[in-house]
Amino acid sequence: MKKFRKVLDGLTTSSPVNVGSAPVCSSTAGTPTAAVTPREIEVQETLVSENFQICKTVRHGFPYQPTALAFDPVQKILAIGSRSGGVRILGRPGVDCFCQHESGAAVLQLQFLINEGALVTACADDTLHLWNLRQKRPAILHSLKFNRERITFCHLPFQSKWLYVGTERGNTHIVNIESFVLSGYVIMWNKAIELSTKTHPGPVVHLSDSPKDEGRLLIGFESGTVVQWDLRVKKADFRIYYDEAIHSVSWHHEGKQFMCSHSDGSLTTWNLRNTSKPFQVTFPHGKAQRDGKKPESCKPILKVEYKTTRNSSEPFVIFSGGLSYDKASRRPTLTIMHGKSITVLEMDHPIVDFLVLCETPYPNEVQEPYAVAVLLEKDFILVDLTQSSFPIFENPYPMDIHESPVTCTAYFADCPPDIIPVLYSIGAKHKKQGYSHKEWPVSGGTWTLGAQTYPEIIITGHADGSIKFWDATAITLQMLYKLKTSKVFEKPKAGEGRGAEMVEEDPYAVQMVSWCPQSRLFCVVGISAHVILYRLSKHDATTEIVSLEVRLQCDVEDVLSPCEAESTPGLSDQSSHSPQQAPASPGSVTPEGLRDSIPCLKVKNRPVRMPPGYQAELVVQLLWVDGEPPQQITSVDINSAYGLLALGNCNGLAVVDYLQKSILLCMSTLELYGSSDPYQRLTRSPRKNRQFTQDNFCMRGLSNFYSDSKKRIRTSYQSLTELSDNQVPLELERSRSPTSVPYPTSLHNDPRSFPEPVANLKASHYSPVFHLLDNVRGPDRKLSLPTDLKTDLDHVNGHCTSPTSQPCVAGKPRVPGPEGPRLSRRGPGRPPFRKAQSAACMEISLPVSHTEESRENSFSRSRSSSVSSIDRETKEAVTTLRFMESCARKADTAPAPSLWVGTSLGVVLVIGLSIPADEEERLDEPVAVAPSGTVLMLKGSVLTFGSLDCGGSLIPSPYEVWRDPHAPEDPDRPRKRKLVNFSPSSSQEVAGDGHLAVVCSERQAKVFLMPAQTCLFVHNITESSFVLRSDVVSVCNSVCLACFCANGHVMTLSLPSLRPLLDVNYLPLTDMRIARTFCFTNGGQALYLSTPTEIQRITYSQEMCDNLQEFLGELFTPVETPEAQNRGFLKGFFGGNAQTFDREELFGEAAAGKASRSLAQHIPGPGGMEGMKAAAGGVVGDLARARIALDERGQRLGELEERTALMMSSAEAFSKHAHELMLKCKDKKWYQF
Repeated sequence: MKKFRKVLDGLTTSSPVNVGSAPVCSSTAGTPTAAVTPREIEVQETLVSENFQICKTVRHGFPYQPTALAFDPVQKILAIGSRSGGVRILGRPGVDCFCQHESGAAVLQLQFLINEGALVTACADDTLHLWNLRQKRPAILHSLKFNRERITFCHLPFQSKWLYVGTERGNTHIVNIESFVLSGYVIMWNKAIELSTKTHPGPVVHLSDSPKDEGRLLIGFESGTVVQWDLRVKKADFRIYYDEAIHSVSWHHEGKQFMCSHSDGSLTTWNLRNTSKPFQVTFPHGKAQRDGKKPESCKPILKVEYKTTRNSSEPFVIFSGGLSYDKASRRPTLTIMHGKSITVLEMDHPIVDFLVLCETPYPNEVQEPYAVAVLLEKDFILVDLTQSSFPIFENPYPMDIHESPVTCTAYFADCPPDIIPVLYSIGAKHKKQGYSHKEWPVSGGTWTLGAQTYPEIIITGHADGSIKFWDATAITLQMLYKLKTSKVFEKPKAGEGRGAEMVEEDPYAVQMVSWCPQSRLFCVVGISAHVILYRLSKHDATTEIVSLEVRLQCDVEDVLSPCEAESTPGLSDQSSHSPQQAPASPGSVTPEGLRDSIPCLKVKNRPVRMPPGYQAELVVQLLWVDGEPPQQITSVDINSAYGLLALGNCNGLAVVDYLQKSILLCMSTLELYGSSDPYQRLTRSPRKNRQFTQDNFCMRGLSNFYSDSKKRIRTSYQSLTELSDNQVPLELERSRSPTSVPYPTSLHNDPRSFPEPVANLKASHYSPVFHLLDNVRGPDRKLSLPTDLKTDLDHVNGHCTSPTSQPCVAGKPRVPGPEGPRLSRRGPGRPPFRKAQSAACMEISLPVSHTEESRENSFSRSRSSSVSSIDRETKEAVTTLRFMESCARKADTAPAPSLWVGTSLGVVLVIGLSIPADEEERLDEPVAVAPSGTVLMLKGSVLTFGSLDCGGSLIPSPYEVWRDPHAPEDPDRPRKRKLVNFSPSSSQEVAGDGHLAVVCSERQAKVFLMPAQTCLFVHNITESSFVLRSDVVSVCNSVCLACFCANGHVMTLSLPSLRPLLDVNYLPLTDMRIARTFCFTNGGQALYLSTPTEIQRITYSQEMCDNLQEFLGELFTPVETPEAQNRGFLKGFFGGNAQTFDREELFGEAAAGKASRSLAQHIPGPGGMEGMKAAAGGVVGDLARARIALDERGQRLGELEERTALMMSSAEAFSKHAHELMLKCKDKKWYQF
């Protein structure tokens, strides 16, 4: 039972001297402070630390930087290895598992133990791993580390427990899969080749046993040498020396010939009867010479597959590469040769690997291929070989998340149940056609929908302006609907003046989204300083898109002067707050050649036909002002019950009435304070057309100021300018906030309004960006101003977290150096932005020294408190907005519509809204918007707002029930707006108690009692780092505050007492991709973009961690291995001894001895008995070990039963054949034989 005290209205305003007195609550986290005449209110908090545990749930998307591919033809599951050491195992939809090697070494090769529920991975650190797939979370059973040789190729024969391992030195080792130890049997390279050979054959690039005889191993060396090694007699049967390097080898199923692919684009076929020369040499894509000479060389054929079919005498020959060099511009290709027909399939991305899926797992049977699995660098496709047109299968996995780079994400749990079917039915009409009609071949595993499921939707925004809605229910992911925001604008024509100068590659990139699932209103913020409002409709419509243009600027210099704050009296109240509407003219150019009142993009001004789905209704665009491009929008919120849209940036705030299509408010942040401004500001002369000089330059965010220390900006999207060679060391502490401003203690903790300026604001109030500036001096300094980083560094997570974002310095001029012109503001001819940076591709590193070993992907900020030589001047950005029912003023007795505004200086402003209640009046009468004068203070940039009643329950924002705007009119039932309001008075018995306002900044969280504006609880979240994302979420039928910090910590705090419940160091190395895409949602879930192509979902709920096994799919299902084809009695009697080959006699310790201990080291895995013995102890460990031993015993008994049944069937077959032979020969005489 948690108790807190409520101060009655009016008691805190008894005397104006309280402004500078002791704060209401101290800086001690979570310490309530008594006030005058308190009355106790009890809140039952049910959440405890045992309710929280963080773990990964599932990963969606395409594996980033794939390297290897494998397929189990019996279990029908697929595995993809990646360069970072990850392994994705895929089966039927819902069966999707991600495994990670702790070493992080790249996966070189994958080998399934077919139908055994195990997988062998060979990594770049020369380690083999055996994974157990008979559990929902695969684990490593054994590892084998090679110490003296590098692994280059592995081969595991079907139904064999011996793994062949080829190395870079040309040797071939043999590993026992059961014990994962090396055999003493080794095929040395100098034994495999002839003694007369003077050169090393190179690394082993291929290993395979002969389909005809398992006792013969085919070894392919890189140099072009192929050796067939007889394992029994330990010598070579034959050796082939070819003058072109070999890339791959493939057998014919009869074992009489094989095919090789070479580096010159040729395919050679070799017959075992004559190995002196190739049976056939072909250049599939080479041009034949007229004089009969060898065709021109082509690009290497990296892999070839040689497969046979029953219905045709012509085999399938499938290979990648081999194009002629004169077609360098052509895309990567996969060629399918079947008889005389040659089909070339062009791919969108380079081919990493491919596999031919066949009906039988036996290599000595007719293969009967039915599909080709092609792993590309950024995609995965399956080609249907059973149809002559070779169509591709429709991929059921979400492999196209990165179709355009992801720039923002949003996650919504417990959505209305009818929204997913609506979006799916609309999106199904726009699906691509031409897919194969057959089912997806990768159909292994089992998955069932869990009992405790609720609708979940993930929204991703992309660099090309597209929006994708995904069904994320029950840890699956399926695309529902795709929206293209670029269709709202006119396409810039080549040569068009404004389009050519102002629009670059990604002008439509999505910066953030705001979605109301109940009203289905959707708001998109673009990088070109525009906001698009969409409504959902099931009917198509032809309407004209309304465009509003906002001239958001600062006519008063919104700067802070701490030097004069101690002596200068407060500013007078601003006399006018009229919205700065755009002029009537569509755009103009001043006599000085500067753009003015021109938007970045042109909205279509004609009626537009819109298909069913989300249809654009309104576009709000910020305009150029006096040659300056509009600053990017940093926050947005929409409320369907109020009919209002609010947006803010570093210049100020704008409020739009989207029902009346009008601008209600357009103010700078300073004007929002009025007489309640807690800071001392500097005024300046009226705005003039500015000259772009070396002393007046536009600071477009912290990322534009580089110290002369080595600051590298890495991005896969675009390379940026680095600093000069003349470098000066600069101490930058990791994980410092861009808004790290050391306020005085009393200023932080006094939540009341400030009718007068704070007198004790010291000169330590500064931004770290100026410390960086002071270190950039001297004649050799070079500064670059890449606007590309504006979005990714200053607007972390869709909010401007830096108070220095895009300010314009107008203080004391500095003495310019010789390089002064390099610091000039962007001229009128420069575009407002460059190529939009993908949040997925962005990585930022701020090293603190000259060494290359500096930590990457870290947030570094200056921590120095010294005063630099230039004025400490900052502009205040609007970082977060929230419409809610609240008491805007202390005198308010009942909650009313209001807009809460958070700024980058840690200030919370409340704006009162007066909205007509009648529906007809709402469409005609104007909405009154006025700042209330309420000012609340926190440390750091404000990130999140929340509202609770005095019982501790969450108060959702009011909304309008969805109605189709283009549905046919019903005369009997006129259409009316139906509003749902969750006011505090309706959620508690005593309306006079008010409500609780939860405010979280990047350093601090506070709970205020409204309307008294009393700070009840405060918690300092972090001192060494800063919060990137925070949300008030519902967990376990209660409410908490979830935070994600830049140092990788995930935290939860109870509400309203702000007790720490969870603090886990989850992501130690945080980069900008994760910072921009991390988001929480209800139900204890969160997600982030773990790689540029993959979404990682996590849970911080103990309940979901416990029930996770119910949601996950089974990778292994008991399936009988298909029987081998009956070879016939005579063919089996005379057709060789492949079935009688016993590898145990050759490779076992009794025959081959032990391998050298220094050659490889066996490492027991955590999933095996050895790992269990080492990790567990006591009764629990004994029970676990007994359970594993029982499972292993049951498995051995099952194998013994299978072998017994096989022996019985073989005995019956032999008895049957013997009886038939006896009957046939019974009556014959001796001379008839």
